[in-house]
Amino acid sequence: MSITEEKQAVLRGLPVAAPLPNDVSVSFEFFPPKTEKMEETLWASLKRLEPLEPKFVSVTYGAGGTTRERTHNTVVSIQKDTTMSAAAHLTCVGSSKAEIDEIADLYWEEGIRHIVALRGDPAEGDAAYQPHPDGYAYAVDLVEGLKKRHDFEISVAGYPETHPDAPSAQFDIDYLKKKVDAGANRVITQYFFEAETFLRYRDKAAAAGVNVPIVPGILPVTNFKQVLKFSEACNTRVPDWMADLFTGLDEEPETRKLVAATVASELCRVLHANGVKDFHFYTLNRADLTYAFCHILGVRPKGNK
Repeated sequence: MSITEEKQAVLRGLPVAAPLPNDVSVSFEFFPPKTEKMEETLWASLKRLEPLEPKFVSVTYGAGGTTRERTHNTVVSIQKDTTMSAAAHLTCVGSSKAEIDEIADLYWEEGIRHIVALRGDPAEGDAAYQPHPDGYAYAVDLVEGLKKRHDFEISVAGYPETHPDAPSAQFDIDYLKKKVDAGANRVITQYFFEAETFLRYRDKAAAAGVNVPIVPGILPVTNFKQVLKFSEACNTRVPDWMADLFTGLDEEPETRKLVAATVASELCRVLHANGVKDFHFYTLNRADLTYAFCHILGVRPKGNK
């Protein structure tokens, strides 16, 4: 049976009336707010999603560590002022080992026990990534350093369509294995748009000995032009059928949102039908679509299931 036939078979087995899943766990990603208005939006979204009891919520770190202080403040506030477990993104970019160790110590003192350890994007003004001369050179080095410092739970990034800087897909998989061997507890993937992309990656990683959960990163597409631009930079393929779905909707934000919800919901249901139990949602600091995806996956507030 071809991949297309397999997908069609899976979809035929997913009628709307099918029983809701009761075994799904979710996590959410946010970014630190730049303005007072954005902070209001962030906290409204956090409070909206909090009753869903996510496994954790993570807060990103700007390119070159540009949002370090805002990331720290947001992570600590979530940990202290909500019932959710906060995870802090931490990158290798622009910092010495001593500086990163100090940041890790501060997080540990604040009760943060989960780090999303990343190499990071090139520093502002650099065309390509350059390791800090006194820093952790790459993500595997950062994972090793953090584990030596404290017994953090560590998530790392995975790239179903290969990291843009990797010389080959196999190199990328082998490097993922090194990050896991260094102490990573979980892989969170870059977003993708077709279930087969993730399922093939999951199988290849397992064959290479990656024995920790590989969690799909799900991105709702509400701004198709923006996603096209970002996807080119991060080596994510945007299928032609998606372009067809969003054609003519530039001035129709509410319709775009409905289309985005349909696309991502279908993706989640197909992944679940193929054994995926954990989902990581890139919320863009908005709660509405993420709340809807969780509802469809059976993740609801207690007493509302």
